[in-house]
Amino acid sequence: MFNTLYEWFWWDRIWLPRNLTWADLEDKDGRVYAKASHLYVTVPYALAFLLIRYMFERWIATPVAVSVGIKQKVHLKVEDNPILEVYYTTRYRNPAQADIAGLSKKSSLSVRQVERWFRRRRSQDRPGVLKKFREASWRFVFYMFAFIGGIAALYDKEWFYDTREVWTGFPKQSMLESQYWYYILEMSFYGSLLFSVAFDVKRKDFKEQIIHHLATLVLLSFSWCVNYIRIGTLVMLVHDTSDVLLESAKLFNYAKSEKICQTLFIIFAIVFMVTRLIIFPFWLIHCTWVYPVHHYPAFFGYYFFNVMLVILLCLHIFWAYLILRMIKKFLIGSLKGDERSDNEEEEEEEDGSTATEDESEEQHKTGNGLAVDEKEDKNGCFGCLSPPENICRSKTVC
Repeated sequence: MFNTLYEWFWWDRIWLPRNLTWADLEDKDGRVYAKASHLYVTVPYALAFLLIRYMFERWIATPVAVSVGIKQKVHLKVEDNPILEVYYTTRYRNPAQADIAGLSKKSSLSVRQVERWFRRRRSQDRPGVLKKFREASWRFVFYMFAFIGGIAALYDKEWFYDTREVWTGFPKQSMLESQYWYYILEMSFYGSLLFSVAFDVKRKDFKEQIIHHLATLVLLSFSWCVNYIRIGTLVMLVHDTSDVLLESAKLFNYAKSEKICQTLFIIFAIVFMVTRLIIFPFWLIHCTWVYPVHHYPAFFGYYFFNVMLVILLCLHIFWAYLILRMIKKFLIGSLKGDERSDNEEEEEEEDGSTATEDESEEQHKTGNGLAVDEKEDKNGCFGCLSPPENICRSKTVC
């Protein structure tokens, strides 16, 4: 049964054009081809990335954050309350007013005390600016080196300037050492992002990011196996270009350098629109959709690859919409936070600044006070800036 499924999965007609077999992609005549077995190395490399990230965030990013005035905030720990804790972990983190009234009766606490308990409990689970700064620093360093490495690997290649050359001689295109490492390191990095998803900062577009990372790995793996490496490297480079600017804008935002942050974000938005909404669809998708059929008949892998690229394009459009909303708010002077963030810092600061007031109000039996969402963001011009984490933290074969 297993052997049958294995043979079906690797059936030539699924992966390769007609009249081509896997035997055509065996190393010979001085040519070296990518092989599916090479992808196994991305797993230990992804784990190595996690270790390097841990050391980088602890010994480099944290001291840098402290030097620019970012410190780890100490959250007030809530009192143990099994009734409220069960509700918080199994049902809702932010209960409705009717539920709060019911919990108040069950726990023998006042409505105000229940509200404060949930606010502080959310604050305990909420990442601070220091954590976000460390994560953005790590991504910035990787994307910067990936972009520089991509330029170094492609600047002297014909297909970098003329996308028609991507398919010249396909599929008998020998893999270069620079292409090997560019692919393996990019895939390992995205694998590490999936491994770390459980403890990374979660945002409103969390599901979109997971879809994006999975699509990236699927497309990179597919393009690797069928020797779509030339177009794969071009797509990765296009995505790395805007990612560097995005992460740098976040860093200056967390450091409260608002003018630099605003400038970088505007530049990022322009580069993102050009690379993700113009170059990506009208050059790269055009290259994978139009030119291949001039060299061989369309096959399943051809349609699969292009459909996945279109899915990526849809994610790019979604993130572009969020970016434009942020720019609109910025221009009219009402931007207080990232469209993708959960306003975590706003609630966090509200907790710290009003905890004493809440206690005082409780003692005097007053029922007024600002709601969490009424507090203004105090974390710089873009609040929790991070439009598409890649904004597409992306790549996918991107």
